[in-house]
Parts: sequence; C-alpha cells; structure tokens
Amino acid sequence: MTSARSVRVVAAGDRFVLPSLITQALTDELKGPCDVRELTLGWPLEPFGPVAEVSEASDAEDELIDALTDAEVLVTQMGPVTARVLDACPRLRLVVVCRGGPVNVNLDAAGAHDVRVCFAPGRNAAATAEFTVGLLLAALRRIPQAHDLLARQGSWAGAAYYTYEHSGLELEDLPVGLVGYGAVGSRVARVLCAFGARVMVYDPYVRGEVHGLRLASLDELLRRSRVITLHARLTDETRGLIGARELALLPPGAVVVNAARGPLLDEDALCDALESGRLSAAALDTYAVEPLPHDARLTGSTGLVERVVLTPHLGGASRAVAQKAARIAAAEVGRWVRGEPLAHCLT
Repeated sequence: MTSARSVRVVAAGDRFVLPSLITQALTDELKGPCDVRELTLGWPLEPFGPVAEVSEASDAEDELIDALTDAEVLVTQMGPVTARVLDACPRLRLVVVCRGGPVNVNLDAAGAHDVRVCFAPGRNAAATAEFTVGLLLAALRRIPQAHDLLARQGSWAGAAYYTYEHSGLELEDLPVGLVGYGAVGSRVARVLCAFGARVMVYDPYVRGEVHGLRLASLDELLRRSRVITLHARLTDETRGLIGARELALLPPGAVVVNAARGPLLDEDALCDALESGRLSAAALDTYAVEPLPHDARLTGSTGLVERVVLTPHLGGASRAVAQKAARIAAAEVGRWVRGEPLAHCLT
C-alpha cells in the first residue's frame, strides 16, 4: 500500500469544511506531512444542486478534474464525483465524502472504476439536534417575531404575545412526536425529556422500548402530538411522508418542525394548514427546493409570516461539525494508507 508520505490527496473543501481543516486532519492522522493539493469550492455561498447524474454537489467538474491529476485520494464535501470525473481520473482509488451520505458520488461508476467511497456518518447529529430544539422553542414562544418587532421596528407590540390568546406553549407536559429516531431524533428526545415533554416516537425500523419512550404508529403519533419534529431520512418511501392527510390528523393549533429534509413534508399542504389556522406555527430549516424560491408561499404570503420560523439549511452549521467531518474523513484515509478495513465504505 502507498506510504503516508507519497500518497497524493486532493482536499476539495469549501467555505464550511475548509481545505485547511482537511489538510491538518490528514497531517495529524498520518503522523506527518503528506502530498495534499487544496481546492476551495463555493458552497455555501454558492448553492449546491444536481450536477450531471449526482445531486447536492457544487458545479465544479472541470475544477475537480484539474485538481485530481495524478491524485489517488479525494476528500471532499460537495465535489461532484460524476462518471465524467471518474473517467478523467484513472489513478483515483479512494473518495471520502465529509457528510452523512455520498449523494454527490456516482456509486455505480465508482465501483466500475474500482474506487472505494466512504462517508462521515454522525458528523452533524449533535448540531442538528440542538438546532431542531432551537427552532421548536422559537416557534412555540414566538421569539423571532417578537425580536423583529422590537429590534428591527422599535415597536413594543410584541408584548401582545403575553396575552392569553397569543401566548405560546411550553414544553413541560407537552405531547411531542418525533418522526424518526436515529442519531438526531434520539438526541432531540433526550433534550425534550429534560424539559419535561411527553415524547412519542414513530420509526418503523425501531423495535421494542426505546429509553422508556412511547412508540406509536404514525397516525397515532399525529393524533396525540401538539408538536411534531421530522428526523427521517429521505427515501422513495419517506418522500411526502407528511402531507395533507397527515397534517389533518394533528390537533388544532399544532406545530410542525422540519430540520431534516424538505421533501419529507408537503409544503403546499403545510401552507394550507397554516393559512386556515389549523396549525398555529411551523419552523423549517429545509425545503423541497433550495434555495427557497423568491415566490415561495412560505415567504410570499402575509398571512404566514407571523406563523413561520424559516432558516436557510443551517442545522448542521457549527465549527465542531466541520472539524469532526475532517477528522472522520482523515481517519478513513489513514486506514486506507495502512491497509486496514475501512469503517464507513459503500463500494
């Protein structure tokens, strides 16, 4: 196997997972300097999207091909590892993606080229769980709306949120339903239990009791929850999981929180439920189309502004996440260099 000093690596980072973080993590893992070429892609200042046959990638095939000349290893977060890139880089043998899944890699083409593909599961679980709870609290207690009135408009009108009619809900004794109980959902559950919420879980892949929490069918969970938060992975089965029928099962005045994946939730059905008053609020960090279009109902309807908390996919945005992703990726490169089994490998 190639030695640590001679392995050639491209660190195709971006403005979040900095190339310098990847290089430092590689140096620490390989116990010395290695041949690293750094490339900075534009995300998140430039949005990701579909590139050729892969999704959620930076539009940078040409830049990646140029950087990968003679490279054996690619460490990246948003680099588009398409069939074209793989065809142009015959020496490439390992791709490590600094995220929870390698959606920006053509796995079939990688396998055909004998390229191993690894990823970094769990890198942002804590950050996303914390952000989800923040969104939930912001929606329940009208924090962004009150801030906007006072800080931006100089108005004390937010005091109306202290009236009984407009005051928010508190978490203690509140029935909260978690749709999904993976790395993020389980962390959210622990925090909500500490607040005293009554937490229920729907996850078809979980069997038996989970830390004393009530397991329920999706319909039962919806009927009994004043708040639901989404934590499921996006698959063909979960796309549109929460639509008009499901939202209608929620108690009047319920709140919906989604910091997982936008297409889990039917946004038009959500807007209908908010505009009708069926739901009291929603807090979203992810959307069916990103960036959120300027003419989106969520931002274009004056009737919704008071009922929504919207953030631009920031759930995983913490410095610890970027550092952790670089370390997980570097550890995989270290295993490959030493000829050890890879920990998180798909091909």
